[in-house]
This record gives sequence, structure tokens and C-alpha cells, in this order.
Amino acid sequence: VGYNRVFGYYIEISRANLHLVPSDYIRRQTLANGERYVTEKLKEYEDLVLGAEEKKVALEFEIFEGVRRRVALENQRIRETGKRVGEVDALAALAEAAELKGYTLPEVNEDPVIEIVDGRHPVIEEAVRDEDFVPNDIHLDDQEQQVLIITGPNMAGKSTVLRQAALTVLMAQMGSFVPASHATIGVVDRIFTRIGASDDLTKGQSTFMVEMNETANILRHATPRSLVILDEIGRGTSTYDGLSIAWAVAEALHDREGRGVRTLFATHYHELTELVATKPRVKNFNIAVKEWNDQIIFLRKLVPGGTSRSYGIQVARIAGLPHKVIGRAREILEDLERGEGNEVGTPRMAMDRSGGERKETAQLSLFGAQDQRLRKWIQNLDLSSMTPLEALIEINKMKEYLSRQSS
Repeated sequence: VGYNRVFGYYIEISRANLHLVPSDYIRRQTLANGERYVTEKLKEYEDLVLGAEEKKVALEFEIFEGVRRRVALENQRIRETGKRVGEVDALAALAEAAELKGYTLPEVNEDPVIEIVDGRHPVIEEAVRDEDFVPNDIHLDDQEQQVLIITGPNMAGKSTVLRQAALTVLMAQMGSFVPASHATIGVVDRIFTRIGASDDLTKGQSTFMVEMNETANILRHATPRSLVILDEIGRGTSTYDGLSIAWAVAEALHDREGRGVRTLFATHYHELTELVATKPRVKNFNIAVKEWNDQIIFLRKLVPGGTSRSYGIQVARIAGLPHKVIGRAREILEDLERGEGNEVGTPRMAMDRSGGERKETAQLSLFGAQDQRLRKWIQNLDLSSMTPLEALIEINKMKEYLSRQSS
């Protein structure tokens, strides 16, 4: 006995047994190896089975419609229940994480203070289970330590310190325990970050333009209640341009009306450490490293004070740059540090080794010019209140002035 959608149920008999077919069998189909038959009783059975299938489908649909109507009537209660279950699930997950990973209950208040003792990064410490994660302390307030300038070499852990501070504040304000031995969090209204480097090709914006757009947004909207995280502002342009922008941004955040903005500012511009001389709530910190036999060991510890070295060549060596390139870089660095160069600042070792200088011209430093009038002109510009058009007009005036001076 078989079944298909065309003939329904049938009895298939091989050719060798066709002489045994009863007379009441009705032939439906002839095959190469036999024939298919039906009987009245088989048709009755087929009607019963197919009818039951149709009734089953109809009954299932009727039940489904009933459930749907009931759900529609209780729609609001079901949504609310789902929301509550989701909240309980999230809180249970946070509680389990706090228990397993040794998190602590933070104190959240209205004071303008963020104090994190032995803070850790909740993600990175899980990713480096095979080695001990080095915790760090962070203290921010509106009296003495409002803007922290953090220096240190690449790979030392500056970005990790910045990110873990932001995550700790976020976790505390969402009701979670935090990865620290102690934490006091003065409520923040927003967390602003300028971290990483990327361009936006769809909008025709370079990496530097994206960076400046994000920085401008921070300066427009940050309040004394905000937490600002800045990582390497100004690195996408020339050294002096980048340093000038980074310096001005740090000053603007420190001087913001209403006692400034709590800020963590990681940078390779060691000149920014001089801000402590003019801004009372700026403090310098660095990520400690240890030098050993011309090697550097990253201690991953945030300690007070600035640093004047980036250890870029050592980091490049760790990254695998060829020994020849590393050696050449050391030679040029030594010349630059000794101030040896030609009249436009090209280091002696950067000149062509055949005896002549390379044909490329060095970029002259505007800030190294002796013209005191131009220096004073620039110092008197109020960049924070100027529009881009006004800035371009001033630059054009300077250009005309320099042209007159050189003619």
C-alpha cells in the first residue's frame, strides 16, 4: 500500500502476481513492473484519513486564533512581564559576574569626584587570564585633579586606563558592581570619548577631520558633570598644528565655565605636561616603564609625573622592524636630540650619504621664526571664538605679511 498526491492511497501489485488480483480491485495506473489498484474499502479509509488531516489543520488554526486573541487582550501585561524578566536576567548576570570576578559595590553620589582604587578593565582582564592584570588608581575632582595628562610609550597601557575608567563609571551608574577594590563615583551626565583613528570615505572626511568633528562635539556639549576621555588628539596633522590643537583643547576643558570638565587626556605630546605651570587643576601622570639592557619592560602602572620619552624606537623593535631600519632611526634620533642639522633643521644624518642634501625641502617652523610681531599676532588670536572663515582670513593676512617681509 502506498500514497501519492495524484492517486491517493493505492495497492501496487507486481506483474508476476497480476493473475491473483481480485475482481473488485479497480485499476488506477499501469507501471513497467506492475499495476496500481484501489478498492472501495481503501477509498473509504482514504476519505477518513484525509478528512481527519483537514479537521486537524482546521482545529489547530482555531486554537491558534484563540491564543492570538488572548495574547492581544493581554498585550500590555505580556510586554511589561517581558521587560521585567529582561531586567531580572540582566541583574542576575551582573550579580554573578560580581561574585565570580571580585567586583565591589561603588558609592554613587552627587559630589564632583571620581575615585577608583585598584581599577581593572572588565574585558581585558578576562582576555589575559594567563597573566596578572595590573590595577590602577584614578582620582578626578574639581579642586585639584580635574584634567589628567597621561603620557607614556605605545603599548604601555594608556588607552586601557582611559577605557577602564569610562567603563567603571558606566557600570556604576547602571547599577552594577565595578571591577575595583573601592570606587566613589560622582554622577556624570554624559561620557564623551575621542579614541581611535578612522576615516569616513562616504562623507569624504579624513581621519583628522573625523577626529576634529568629534572633538568639536565634545567642546560644544561637555558640562562640569561630564567625563571626557581623549586619546591622542591632534596626531593626524603636522606636529606643531597637532600640539597647538591638543593644548588649546586641554585649556578649554580646564577653563570651562562652572569649574571645568573632568578629563583624562592621553598624549604623546610631552609638551602638554607644561600645562601644570599655568593651569592649577591639571596634573601629570605617566604609564611606568623600566629600562633594562637597552630593553623596555612595560609595568602597566599609572604613576604621578610626566615623561619626556616615548620609547618609539624600542616599541618599533618589539613590533619587528628590521635591525637596519632601527639602527638608522637611532642615528637620526641622536642628531635631532643634539640639534645637529642644516640651516632649515634637516638632521645631519638625514642628508644624502653621497655628500649632498636630499632634494626634498624641510618644513620651516612658524614658531621658530624670529619675527616677534608675527608671534604676538598669533598669541593674540582668540581661536575659541573664531569661525573657520575668520581663521582663514587671518591666515591669509599672515601670508601677505610674510610675502612683504621676504620681498
